[in-house]
Amino acid sequence: MKIRIYYEDTDCGGIVYHTNFIKFCERARSEAFFTLGKMPYEDQMGFVVRNINANFYKSAFLGDLIEVKTQVKEIKKVTLLLFQEIYRKEEKLFDMEVRLGFVDIKRGKLTTISEKMREVLCKF
Repeated sequence: MKIRIYYEDTDCGGIVYHTNFIKFCERARSEAFFTLGKMPYEDQMGFVVRNINANFYKSAFLGDLIEVKTQVKEIKKVTLLLFQEIYRKEEKLFDMEVRLGFVDIKRGKLTTISEKMREVLCKF
């Protein structure tokens, strides 16, 4: 997913604020579902972040066009591990591994990832 860096994404020096890299990755995860005509949840169940391991390599700046790449690394019974990278052309700016838990929102508890949702995830 390509994203243009706007003024609202930066500090007063025109450098992307560090937490926005995580926000861009979140947006790309949602977009991966939307591109397939799906929503990132089903019924009263959806993914929540359990853990993030992030690495910052270089800054992004006002006006840059960046690309977020998302790869499924592992699907377990109730969790999903993704690897996401952000590039400016061929230059790597950021990467992270994010583990997501599939949660029954009403009960607030982890629940098994359905076969239907697994099929969608395999298309990422």
